[in-house]
Amino acid sequence: MRVAGLDIGSRTIGLVVLDGSGILAGEVVDTTHEPLVRCRRLLSLFEYDSLTTTGYGRYLVKASFSSHSITEIKALALGVGALIPSARTIVDIGGQDTKVIQVNKGEVQNFEMNDRCAAGTGKFLEVMAKALGLDIDDLGKEALKAKKVVKINSMCTVFAESEVTSLIAQGEDRENIAYGLHAAIGERTIALMNRIGIERDVVFTGGVARNVCMKKVLAERVRTDITVPDDPQLVAAHGAALNALEAGAGEDR
Repeated sequence: MRVAGLDIGSRTIGLVVLDGSGILAGEVVDTTHEPLVRCRRLLSLFEYDSLTTTGYGRYLVKASFSSHSITEIKALALGVGALIPSARTIVDIGGQDTKVIQVNKGEVQNFEMNDRCAAGTGKFLEVMAKALGLDIDDLGKEALKAKKVVKINSMCTVFAESEVTSLIAQGEDRENIAYGLHAAIGERTIALMNRIGIERDVVFTGGVARNVCMKKVLAERVRTDITVPDDPQLVAAHGAALNALEAGAGEDR
């Protein structure tokens, strides 16, 4: 049986296709202003027998395709449980929210979310990278060149952008500012993690997990290694596909 998992996020859409032997395909595309069109094009590239959706847009797709849907929390727990069975804490920083999930062998034990504003998320980093004249993919690398930490006082995206602009005007090196931004996000994320407790092993997922400086900052603050899957943006889609596979197996029985 061939199944698909589709994670429709605020910034990107991830698709994983798998069967009983493992992952057959994985793709990530930008969500854009037409998420349903993007989903339709992406799904048309692959054959599958069953589909499970997750993410912000899961209900939109569910209404247009014959599919089942699960929460991102469950999808991430399933995906990480399959990839890294020893994981007990998941940190997921996506385009517009941050999630911390306590898991045990793929089962959700507890979770916390920060989804009321974009502070400390992928969108926040995109805005800050633009203010610093950097490509988002280079922001973390540039931050690692910092010679000191510049304190960022506001995590509001609008105020932080203004603060960054002011620091640049004062002649502060942009790599120092970049590291200060990562440090501020780290403090905010650790506060969220402390609400449910931090247990090893810690796994970092979502688009921001591709940022090398963000991984370093979090690892230093939790004082343990942090594992980033090979495709951190596809973990939720992988979990959704596993849900589809399990549902299909149940129907066969």
